[in-house]
Amino acid sequence: MYAGVSRPVGKEPLMLRRLLRAKDHIDGAPDEEWPVSRLAHVSGISQAHFARAFRQAFGIPPHRYLLTRRIERAKALLRDSEMTITEIAYAVGWNSLGTFTRTFRDVTGHAPNVSRQEQKAIAHAFEHVPHCFVSAAHRPDLKIAVSEKRRIETPGTEATKPREVS
Repeated sequence: MYAGVSRPVGKEPLMLRRLLRAKDHIDGAPDEEWPVSRLAHVSGISQAHFARAFRQAFGIPPHRYLLTRRIERAKALLRDSEMTITEIAYAVGWNSLGTFTRTFRDVTGHAPNVSRQEQKAIAHAFEHVPHCFVSAAHRPDLKIAVSEKRRIETPGTEATKPREVS
């Protein structure tokens, strides 16, 4: 490295390894509760440092990453199983059907039952495409917080554009 120039916190190899350890835990059990305190403990760093470094390294905060993984899993269960929407909500980590449905609709643009119908209708079109490509193409794009998105889309609110994330 050049004198006086340092890497961003989330880009150091040792830090990336620690952050990937936490990310692997989320990926392995997205249905579990993953507060920042638990993820920081898994990573072996302080909570504030973990939250800041995770966001720098992966572009989104840890909670938003967890929501993304839960929505992906819910979409797969809606498409590939006959579980009820309530069963899916609890299976992917939500404690409330209402919260699951609202968050699912806010992120995907559709209610879970509508998403299930659409997924089943187009499932045959992706039979020859590797599953990892299909999953990546349908990954929720959470650039702003779900509550911020909901506030922006609600008619009659004064805010019309998302706050910039630095």
